[in-house]
Formats: sequence, structure tokens, C-alpha cells
Amino acid sequence: MFARKFDDISIVPTFILTPLTYLGGVFYSIDLLPPFWERLSLANPVFYMVNAFREGMLGRSDVPPQLALAVITGGIVVLFGVCVALMRRGTGLRN
Repeated sequence: MFARKFDDISIVPTFILTPLTYLGGVFYSIDLLPPFWERLSLANPVFYMVNAFREGMLGRSDVPPQLALAVITGGIVVLFGVCVALMRRGTGLRN
């Protein structure tokens, strides 16, 4: 809705999703991080998705699976509301 050119679409994966993935504990447990980065990772929604997947596959997680599912569900609800609001506003849509 906001991209003017096809190249503008790559901004989200490059500058938002990639850093969130690396700070989300995909390749390590956040217990290995210094306290500041560990607290910052707890604010990352990708961290909870990774840990829910890790709990399902390995039976081990850095956070309780109920908390991970609650954060994921809350994020889905919030993002759905944002999507509905943007669609109602109609900015960037073509007729």
C-alpha cells in the first residue's frame, strides 16, 4: 500500500525482519546474551515465534509456551486491526 516502486518492498525484509530474526534467538539461546540484550530480545515478537517452534520441535524453550502463544495471538490481533484500518482508509489502493 505504501510502496511507490517495486524496490520499496524490500525495505521491510532488509531493515526490519532481518535484525528481528538475528535478535530473536534463532541461532542461540538468549540466556547467552548480556542482560541488556536479553531484555531487548524479550520485546521482540520474532523471539516468541522462534521459541514456540523450538518448544514444539525440541521440547525446550526460553519462555513458557503459553506466553509465546499469547504474544503471537496478541500480535495477530493487533496487526489484523491495523490492516483493517488501512483497508478502510484506502490510501494507496487503486480503483
